[in-house]
Amino acid sequence: MDADCDLVLPCRDEARALERLLPRVPDGISVIVVDNGSVDDTAAVARALGARVVAESRPGYGAAVHAGVEAATRELVAVMDGDDSFDPLDLLPLIDDVRSGAADLAVGRRRPVARGVWPWHARAGNAAVVALLRRRGFPAHDIAPIRVCRRRALLELGVADRRFGYPVELLHKATVAGWRIRERDVAYHPRAAGTRSKVSGSVRGTVRAARDFWRVLA
Repeated sequence: MDADCDLVLPCRDEARALERLLPRVPDGISVIVVDNGSVDDTAAVARALGARVVAESRPGYGAAVHAGVEAATRELVAVMDGDDSFDPLDLLPLIDDVRSGAADLAVGRRRPVARGVWPWHARAGNAAVVALLRRRGFPAHDIAPIRVCRRRALLELGVADRRFGYPVELLHKATVAGWRIRERDVAYHPRAAGTRSKVSGSVRGTVRAARDFWRVLA
């Protein structure tokens, strides 16, 4: 079945992860790998496994995601981390939520499969930001590392942040705009061996991301 959905994977040095992740993407979902300054063979691996590759020279998670959304052509667009920490099969219920009209934005709530998958500092930072979002009307419990919505609506929302604050700004603007948001649990796995998270991989990375989160909510 054609999911009528482009999947955007923002990536920086994720070649090893893509080797495991891309073969498991369900049929009907077209993959766009956004190479955000990789120094490994991320682009070559992505192309070899059938993904479309877009290069984004501006550093930053938001810059990579925005480049992928702009390059997408299908009605629906999904965004997921490209580090193999999520099962792409978990996208299917989220896609169905948006396709059916049950939600304007479908998001994943991380459920770690083992201890240590989600470090304490990353979990604490996420909880603090979500608490503020919920006070402003956001109905979910995570900052949506997986999300699905209609591409045109997302572009019209006008998310401006090009760093780690992108998902928080998106969730805040979607809430203010009255989008119907549905959240589903998604399994959160250890990222691919030999790769390291730019956010949760260190306290410093988490602090840097948290600074971006608070900046867009100020």
